[in-house]
Amino acid sequence: MEKVFGKVGESIWKFTGPSDKSNVYFIDGKSKIIIDTGNRTDRAHLTNFMGKAADFDKVDAVIFTHLHLDHCGNFDMFPNAKFYASSDEIQAFRENPEGTVLDSVVAEKLSHIQILPLPAELFGLKVIETPGHTIGSICLWYEKEKALFTGDTLFRSKMQGRADLPTSAPHQMKSSIMKLIDVPYKILCPGHDY
Repeated sequence: MEKVFGKVGESIWKFTGPSDKSNVYFIDGKSKIIIDTGNRTDRAHLTNFMGKAADFDKVDAVIFTHLHLDHCGNFDMFPNAKFYASSDEIQAFRENPEGTVLDSVVAEKLSHIQILPLPAELFGLKVIETPGHTIGSICLWYEKEKALFTGDTLFRSKMQGRADLPTSAPHQMKSSIMKLIDVPYKILCPGHDY
């Protein structure tokens, strides 16, 4: 049986949703950070498991690796957080909300919050722009724990994410993967455990 919830680093917690195996990460440091929020169908499980480690009201920031529904679906569970995504992902959402999120209900709900453009570094997380799976996909390098958060760009099997969706940038996927080759990670934190 697969583990639904547990620590993957000194201050990094991971929740895996049962519906589509989307991962949600919580960095319990000086600042409380959520990376991706999982699929909306996993809300009760997210509360029951991640709620043991994180006080959702005290989360400072939510960082989206990209805005597909299985990565942004539970954004509204973090009422006091600031939300961040890449500038390119925010632009894609403005131009084509449903094509960016792949779900009209979640896209409509997401349109009511402010999503801030990610700076080059935030709370000790270095942003690596990795267009391919989506035009605005990003990975995050957490040097303190040698952890690399890859969203749907790269999975454990060394398989890359698909690039045939409405806001994909297939011609950029190879160069994005190449950006990750020399990152000296010890902990790989993908968006799904494929």
